[in-house]
Amino acid sequence: MSDTAIERTTANPKAEKWAERIAAQQRSGISVKQFCKEHELTEYSFYAWRKRLREKESVRFALVERRASRQGLPAETVLELVLTTGERLRIGTGVDGVTLRAVLEALRA
Repeated sequence: MSDTAIERTTANPKAEKWAERIAAQQRSGISVKQFCKEHELTEYSFYAWRKRLREKESVRFALVERRASRQGLPAETVLELVLTTGERLRIGTGVDGVTLRAVLEALRA
């Protein structure tokens, strides 16, 4: 990942656990009520986490500028994403698709 620089990532084990639970419920084909009963969860918590995770899921990008010269960026930077938080993700020419997907998933978490 030397070709990719990111200023900050955070991991939230609780959110990851709830994302797993929500995905399991969707795969199960049973109702939320039944799933919560079987897994000893409250429906309130299930719906609250589902809403929270959906809100975080939507990553929005804005203002894409294409310039002839890329002044201020390292020469090997091909793409720079500026997140709504002000953080910047610089992606170099040598980054592979698997690594890039992993970084983008981490940003969504």
